[in-house]
Amino acid sequence: MSEGLAILGATGSVGRSTLDVLARQPSAMPLHALTAHSNAAALADLCLAHRPRFAVIADPAGEPALRDALSGAGIAVRSGAAALVEVAAEAESVLSAIVGAAGLLPTLAAVQAGRRVIVANKEPLVMAGELFLAEAQASGAELIPVDSEHNAIFQCLPAGYRCGQRPDGVKKLILTASGGPFREWDLSAMRDATPAQAVAHPNWDMGAKISVDSATMMNKGLEVIEAHWLFAMPHEAIEVVVHPQSTVHSLVVYRDGSLLAQMGAPDMRIPLAHALGLPERIASGADSLDLIGADLRFEAVDMTRFPCLRLAREAIATGLTAPAILNAANEVAVEAFLGGRLAFGQIAEVIAAVLETAAGRALPAATELQAVLAMDDWARQQATTTMKGLVQA
Repeated sequence: MSEGLAILGATGSVGRSTLDVLARQPSAMPLHALTAHSNAAALADLCLAHRPRFAVIADPAGEPALRDALSGAGIAVRSGAAALVEVAAEAESVLSAIVGAAGLLPTLAAVQAGRRVIVANKEPLVMAGELFLAEAQASGAELIPVDSEHNAIFQCLPAGYRCGQRPDGVKKLILTASGGPFREWDLSAMRDATPAQAVAHPNWDMGAKISVDSATMMNKGLEVIEAHWLFAMPHEAIEVVVHPQSTVHSLVVYRDGSLLAQMGAPDMRIPLAHALGLPERIASGADSLDLIGADLRFEAVDMTRFPCLRLAREAIATGLTAPAILNAANEVAVEAFLGGRLAFGQIAEVIAAVLETAAGRALPAATELQAVLAMDDWARQQATTTMKGLVQA
């Protein structure tokens, strides 16, 4: 095992925020690896600035450009999906911030190797939560959630809590949602929303895919599934409320009536600093929340305008590989929407159609990796077929 941290998805918003937090520490944590999907130029710039031991680009076509850019820098270059798995298993700690199902295999490799895994992407736990928790228990891996909502819950749980265990004395978890850019739009206007409108999040600076998920509230649905596995809570005991200010990041309701909340500015550097510094508190670079004049409002979710949250709840209620199918169909639909091939209002229609088709199949359990990957592939094909039917109609 190498000392240091591997950042999977270093060129994305979470990866860059992580590097910003690390750069502020008087004793810098050594970097084992920085990785990216295909942006060789951006990865090279980050590597030259932060000097990891390895630079890994998932798309092998980007390796020559990365090698040229890092020539003489003393940074080893690797490429391909297998290289992502290798550096994840080698590092002492891993920050998993690869968007989508592409993060599944390297994150699982880190868990199987017994590492401290800082989880920033939802998809691995959504797709194969039962498998991840079983592997973590077997290997002794430590899962630290860094998504703002799950990190908030983690901070509100008793000291010494380890993910995967039912927390003592907890009655309910409450995930907060900003409501996204369409919180006050009517349904007819939402159906024809453009990609530019969907990615214009009012509070957070996120990548395109996550921003669209926030606009449909699928992001919150995926978080319900993730929280179910991280905190071993029944999905019925995980509530979602709209909190437009995004300053209360989530809450824990205890059996005695106590309600604990974690608050802060909508800045990912805060949960990242918490996760990176555990058990200490380190500087994040984010401003503290100014309570004077703070407006804390909470609203119920309109399930008619945001059906993706309902679909996610149905998937986790079904269990087995239904969440993996949900995630795959959503990724295909969101990609098509961002590419101008699908209307915003049709995203939920595609997902619902794929889940309905899956309901007629004998779904395998999500305890075997190959079963998860097979259903992920099936759902992507089914979503593509469904979209062709919508276009023809």
